Amino acid sequence: MKKKNYPQKKSKDVQAFTANRRSVITFGEPEPLLTTGTDYHNIWYDNGWDHWSLPINRLALSQLINLNGQHGGVLYARRNMIASGYVGGGLTADQFESGTFDYLTFGDVPILKVRNGWREVIDLVPLPSLYLRRRKNDDFVILQEGEPLVYPPSDILFAKMYDPLQQVYGLPDYIGGIHSALLNSEATLFRRRYYHNGAHLGFILYANDPNISTEVENEIKEKIEGSKGVGNFRNMFISIPKGNPEGVKLIPVGEVSAKDEFANVKSITSQDILTAHRFPAGLAGIIPTNGSVMPNPETARTTYRKDEVIPVQRKFMNLINSDPEIPEHLHLRFNFKEEDGEAPGGEK
Repeated sequence: MKKKNYPQKKSKDVQAFTANRRSVITFGEPEPLLTTGTDYHNIWYDNGWDHWSLPINRLALSQLINLNGQHGGVLYARRNMIASGYVGGGLTADQFESGTFDYLTFGDVPILKVRNGWREVIDLVPLPSLYLRRRKNDDFVILQEGEPLVYPPSDILFAKMYDPLQQVYGLPDYIGGIHSALLNSEATLFRRRYYHNGAHLGFILYANDPNISTEVENEIKEKIEGSKGVGNFRNMFISIPKGNPEGVKLIPVGEVSAKDEFANVKSITSQDILTAHRFPAGLAGIIPTNGSVMPNPETARTTYRKDEVIPVQRKFMNLINSDPEIPEHLHLRFNFKEEDGEAPGGEK
């Protein structure tokens, strides 16, 4: 005869341990996306690819333009304002726009001095900053399929924003606003999913009324499942004659109130992005909130032009016009206003 295995009774110590046992879940720190690479003392040299490593992922910076409306819009506005004063010179209007946009997006832009057979400079061409790398001997490298293009430092005019932690590459001036740009985009994606999926977080439909038949339960399940996707947020009617008023309850799952923070998140992060670019809200199409007053856009534009636009224009002009190898007909000219202390053409 087989011996039956009855469940053993737990001792008091085991019962006490089981009753008091708890699970602790810890969450790590938020990932500092993109800006992690800027935490350096010196950038390292990649011996395998024979060039200095980048301080920040440039491909991610280029994708961020289309990921966030405020950030991308301000970059295009800054480019247009800088290019609007360009009169002419060794770069076409399109070339100057592309070079300026690379400078603002990545923090630097290389301009190639095109030479003839006698090594004379006959033209200027901006090179793509996205694929720019530099070597220990100061050569400039443009990555491409196959062998990279290599240029000696004497053939490159290099405009860059200053980075106190390294002097090989430039670093864009909006780095502090990257997290706000990402959060702004994620808030928009969250709200899109909310409207698209309907019960995106789900809910518990609690029913304890004995008058609900199996057929009604199945019909309720079908109605809930059919409310997702296209046609979501549909209403549902449940009729239980002589039923318990507390027999059916809708219990939300998760912090549903997070969706109500959408306006606050969008507003605060948008302001952070404008602050990172030092761009006036009145020129960015920001609608003033109740009780707030926007400054005169013409006054804001004039101030921004003096403080932000003209310094970049002068930087490009001085970089190219001061090079003794570049002939005068290739010098860059800008239409500075007389109140800026300069005559049209950028001359004193």
